[in-house]
Amino acid sequence: MNRKNIQPDALSTRVVGGHVLYSHVVVVEGRKTIFVSGQLARDPNGNVVGAGDMRAQLRQVGENIKAALAAAGATLADIVKTNTYVTDIDEFFKHVDVRMEYFGALPTSTTVEVRRLAHPDLVVEVEVIAVVD
Repeated sequence: MNRKNIQPDALSTRVVGGHVLYSHVVVVEGRKTIFVSGQLARDPNGNVVGAGDMRAQLRQVGENIKAALAAAGATLADIVKTNTYVTDIDEFFKHVDVRMEYFGALPTSTTVEVRRLAHPDLVVEVEVIAVVD
């Protein structure tokens, strides 16, 4: 895949904890586009992992996304877009280091705070789009 991340000078670059969080623009040329539905912090049996713990859930969600991408022949480096839903955006930004473990390739990103997710113990959900050759 041919990929170019762009941070236009006319747009502010978001940095939290010394990490650039995302690219404003990602231009890709590839042959296959992969859409991964919103991943929650659930283990393979459907049990909630890290009830109410943003850090633990970010890690589980990242691992779930990694597994979903691998099943489609992609890696975390192939992600070009993330949509993240959190129940506490302030808590989310305390764990940027975990987010960067999974999304360090700087895909484009949208993060929104929501009232609730599919289960009361869940605090984060992430969906991604990836492109590969």
